[in-house]
Amino acid sequence: MKKLEVIIRPEKLEELKAALNDIGIKGLTVSTVMGCGNQKGRKEIYRGTVLNINLLNKIKVETVIRDEILDEITKVITETVRTGVVGDGKIFVYNVENAIRIRTGEEGETAI
Repeated sequence: MKKLEVIIRPEKLEELKAALNDIGIKGLTVSTVMGCGNQKGRKEIYRGTVLNINLLNKIKVETVIRDEILDEITKVITETVRTGVVGDGKIFVYNVENAIRIRTGEEGETAI
């Protein structure tokens, strides 16, 4: 099993949820996060003072999937959220040793 952490632009969340739902991925955890990277932030003027804001709002979407669908899912995610502009985000892939459904005690891929 693999865990995906996907950092995206906030305005792309609904499109991503719909695309993942269309291919059968229904279990997601979504968090509002802040971060910086190549985008380098932005400048704003507040009461005549220039502020450098280098932590930008992003969305983190997490899910656990079967190993054999990793390539398909990362392709769908990339095609759905890509704008071609710096700040589109990242996909991180982790190995998952086990998953346990608390309600039933199911383990492994049947628990996801």
